[in-house]
Amino acid sequence: MIEIWNLYKNSQWEVPFLTFSIYLFVAASLFLYLVIVASRNSKIKKERLTKEYSFIIDKVMAAVIFEDTLFAEVKKDKNFLVLFDTAFFREVLTESIINLHKNYEGIYAQKLEEFYKDSGLIKDSYKKLKSLKWEVKCKGITELAEFNIKEAFDQIIVYSKARKKTLKIVALNAAIKLEGTESVKYLVEHSDPIDDWMQLNIIGAFKKHDIGDTEGIEHLLESQNTTVITLGLKLIKELKLTQKLPYVAQLAEHTSSNVIKYKAQNLLQTLTL
Repeated sequence: MIEIWNLYKNSQWEVPFLTFSIYLFVAASLFLYLVIVASRNSKIKKERLTKEYSFIIDKVMAAVIFEDTLFAEVKKDKNFLVLFDTAFFREVLTESIINLHKNYEGIYAQKLEEFYKDSGLIKDSYKKLKSLKWEVKCKGITELAEFNIKEAFDQIIVYSKARKKTLKIVALNAAIKLEGTESVKYLVEHSDPIDDWMQLNIIGAFKKHDIGDTEGIEHLLESQNTTVITLGLKLIKELKLTQKLPYVAQLAEHTSSNVIKYKAQNLLQTLTL
């Protein structure tokens, strides 16, 4: 300590300190440069592989959709099996099937769902639910919901109570897509604000279900979360659920929020004209 203090008093520390700082800066710059180069090379490699894989996948999926080819037939191709053993290929394959599934309906969509299950890609989606990264969890949830895996509902709805707001909304949206009004009770308890964009997504998920006079939608009007109440009013309006108007009238009469009261009264006028 005495020697260090003497160096400090005599200003002899300046040269060693500056030298060390320069070396540290150079080393940090070199490390950062190598990280950037490695990241860029990895990205370029992935883009190249994606193009190569997409060409193969397009041929396979065309056979699955239009020629009734099952995965049992596809996996007889040894070259395909070698690629299928790599995680990145399966990731690209899953994304391709999802894009196709969004654009096809009926029997074509069913064929894609069967391929997703038979190929074992569904297992990859379930594994993502166990990831420590919320982004990966969201991806797994979205995949399972896209292919209508209703058996995953109980696992997905657990994340509606997660700390991460985005994960909560993704889980709720997926649960609605899978089970419709069965998910309403979880929406009622949702504590975070639901923005307009997510409300549109949730309404879109409900529209895919023929909910008719199914009980449950009116419970959204009982929530302590004003954005959930707003969502409930929008759902009643969009789906033209005139049988729910008594609940809307009750809300308009008892709510302490002038904004909610105005929206409820406006909805009553719209659906009674």
